Amino acid sequence: MLSLGSLAFANPWLLAALIGLPAIWWLLRVTPPAPKRQSFPAIRLLLGLRPPEETPARTPLWLVALRLLLAALVILALARPLLNPAALEAGDGPVVLVVDDGWTAARNWEARRDALRNLVGQAERAGRPIVLLTSAPRAGAAADDEALDPAAALGRIEALEPKPWPIDRARLLERVEALEFDEAAPVYWLSDGLEAETGAGDQPDGLAVAERLRRLGPVTVLRDPPEALPHLLRPPDNDGLSLGLSAERPAAGFEESLTVTALDDEGRLVGRASLDFAAEDSEAAAALELPVELRNRVASLSVDREASAGTRVLLDERWRRRPVGLVVSAAQESAQPLLSELYYLERALQPFTEIRRGSLQELLEQDLAILVLADLGRLGDAEVAELEDWVEAGGTLLRFAGPRLAETDDSLLPVALRQGDRTLGGALTWDTPATLAPFPAEGPLAGLEVPDDVSVDRQVLAEPSLDLAGRTWARLADGTPLITGVERGDGWLVLVHTTANAEWSNLSISGLFVNVLRRIVAISAGVEVGQGVGEPQPPLATLDGFGRLGAPPAEVLAADEETLSQNRVGPLSPPGYYGTEESRSALNLSAGVTLPAPLADLPLSVAERGYAGSEETDLLPWLLVAALLLGLADLLIGLGLRGLLGSRFGGGPAGGTSGAGKAGGTAGLAALLLGGALALSPASARAQADEAAALAATLEMRLAYVVTGVPSIDETSRAGLEGLSTMLARRTSVEPAEPVGVELGRDELAFYPLIYWPITPDQRALDSVGRRELADFMANGGTLLVDLRDPGGASGLFGQGSAQAQTMRRLMSGIEIPPLAPVPPEHVLTKAFYLMQDFPGRYAGGALWVEQTDETDKDGVASLIVGSNDWASAWAIGPSGRPLHAVVPGGERQREMAFRFGINLVMYALTGNYKADQVHVPFILERLGQ
Repeated sequence: MLSLGSLAFANPWLLAALIGLPAIWWLLRVTPPAPKRQSFPAIRLLLGLRPPEETPARTPLWLVALRLLLAALVILALARPLLNPAALEAGDGPVVLVVDDGWTAARNWEARRDALRNLVGQAERAGRPIVLLTSAPRAGAAADDEALDPAAALGRIEALEPKPWPIDRARLLERVEALEFDEAAPVYWLSDGLEAETGAGDQPDGLAVAERLRRLGPVTVLRDPPEALPHLLRPPDNDGLSLGLSAERPAAGFEESLTVTALDDEGRLVGRASLDFAAEDSEAAAALELPVELRNRVASLSVDREASAGTRVLLDERWRRRPVGLVVSAAQESAQPLLSELYYLERALQPFTEIRRGSLQELLEQDLAILVLADLGRLGDAEVAELEDWVEAGGTLLRFAGPRLAETDDSLLPVALRQGDRTLGGALTWDTPATLAPFPAEGPLAGLEVPDDVSVDRQVLAEPSLDLAGRTWARLADGTPLITGVERGDGWLVLVHTTANAEWSNLSISGLFVNVLRRIVAISAGVEVGQGVGEPQPPLATLDGFGRLGAPPAEVLAADEETLSQNRVGPLSPPGYYGTEESRSALNLSAGVTLPAPLADLPLSVAERGYAGSEETDLLPWLLVAALLLGLADLLIGLGLRGLLGSRFGGGPAGGTSGAGKAGGTAGLAALLLGGALALSPASARAQADEAAALAATLEMRLAYVVTGVPSIDETSRAGLEGLSTMLARRTSVEPAEPVGVELGRDELAFYPLIYWPITPDQRALDSVGRRELADFMANGGTLLVDLRDPGGASGLFGQGSAQAQTMRRLMSGIEIPPLAPVPPEHVLTKAFYLMQDFPGRYAGGALWVEQTDETDKDGVASLIVGSNDWASAWAIGPSGRPLHAVVPGGERQREMAFRFGINLVMYALTGNYKADQVHVPFILERLGQ
């Protein structure tokens, strides 16, 4: 590489041909005369004639200059010039690249990576080392700020991804202070376009960062326009019947709409809502209305087309609306509202549960989390037996005391009770109403704040016993149990030793009453007793910078109560799920951060530009076109000087410039030949090969596979599709030609109805061209089969997932993935050619996910199908006709079913949903029978 300011040459050694321009000048000026056509009499008349002395013609100076310019253009085109107005100057000093790699950089990350690649290429041509600084903190060893050669820097850049936590510019400036260079070093700050977070400690603003970077050398800041800045999706409001959604943006001034998608744990679509920003607003809100059954399935919320940790919110049991049954008696139904215990219970439970009223028999027949008995009195033996079975099966029975319960004693109580009740503050007692003591630190109500104004006038007393202390969840100030509970089988028995109305205490009209009921509802959902203040919760699954849920990194620590309650995210506690599969807590980035303001105006000495303007311009096509045009002009001028284009050029049989015209024709032809040689360069040869491949793909139907760069995988893909093509030709009317390997971002995909993409962990991310072409292929009717080649990998596709599943999410980041669902029993894939319900490959049992399509859209053909059974290995047939890979566990029968799935898949991709139109079959059969 040779760099001359903003102009660089990919093949600088070809510039040596410019030395030959003087020789070309001499050759063009000294040319022999062209033959002259002359009529003459009979040959005898020539006797004695002497031929006149001939002098060679001289090429006009302007024509010589034109041809020199043509030759120079050809040489420059072969040298492959690259134009970049902001190119680096050659030197020995390093280039400093400062990258904001927090969650705010995820939205436009590929543009940042492309800009980094471009800058590394410039540094390589300029012969400069690179110092790479990132602003997001990271766990483990201290950052390495040593100068790197461009190849090593490029390797780090390829592995660099945004972090799911905020940046720390204060720490960044400490690292900048430690840098010392012998000469000024150009600095490129690839910013996220935002200031530091408000309230994130003593964080410097953008102006302070730019001023400090200027001490190293000239600073160029790359930033996104306001329309491309990140959004922040807040955790939903859970106090109503719907999920209250809200989002923020850093900059207003334009209208904008976001689509929020609700997904369940398996990645299936549950619902969508639109958040609309008015031009003057920086916040938008909407309600996601869902039936309770669907709402309780929602596991995460995310913003479409913006993948980041700030636009994905994980939900746990706190957002579930558990169905709670209130057992209603005739006396309670007819009571006055302010006197009825059910009135207070409904008001307290309504914000976070679904309330169902009915008799005990009616409620036991429903799928409920909790049954609430408000002082019903004595229960029948049959009712007690049914409730015992229900509790032992996992239900939670919540009972409240009262005059009736004080006179009864049954087995559905967590503790034995004394007969009668205790009165405080009455006429026959000198005790005042009792207040509550703080909740036990090891109990399920730990952490709830006890108001000073809550008091109890009457209660039922528990019989003293050895295990009473372990069953007490709340006490009065004198130590008397107020709330007791015990596990019974898989369920719980809970007793509040006072009434659910205001007759015996004012607990029911306090905020503590709501919090206590919310905690008991959470316990019924599987939250472990005392887990909020007990042992730290281990990481279960964490989000990366793009909002993808996966296995937690090794350095992540267990999250304590303070981290979870205050939503503190960082390198050791990234956002995600903590706890166990049965009881997990969601830690969300957006619950604990503020959205920074846009980056303020920087000093005039700091250059600013966008990410789109950082690419180099290849001048080869322009020089090639100019050379061909000049060559054509020279050819026409030469023909004119020879008189072959008429007399307007001044040429003719006796023209003195006929030699120059002949030479002009030769030079023009030579220029065209040079242009043809350029057309036969490697780039043009590739274009011609692509054209030939496109022609072959249009003449015959072919299956295609994505080239991964791993020879063994690519050979298996080729052999697998070749084996499937052979089976298609044997069993169906489809006769595919040999399969074709395609490179995403290079080859045209529109010619192939089905593309097979095996996923390998080390595949590189797609560039912008590859992402666009793949999105166009899926949007215009093509079907992409993604094979994770990992048994069980697709089952965790949207959860923790396997390495291949995480790689697929990384490779397809930036591409709008349609909603996916497991193949339903009546899907066309199950009957396109063969009737089948399982879709084995080399492995069996893996889930198969298919796009949820509308039969009117693209003829009902799914654009994306994802599985993990390694179908190409099962289809692969060697030259001898023998299978190349064993299939497990079903042997050759499983291979046969794999071929049947492949045939169904191809027929589905080619014919669409014709098999789904079965509604008229009974009528057709009836008419045929007649």
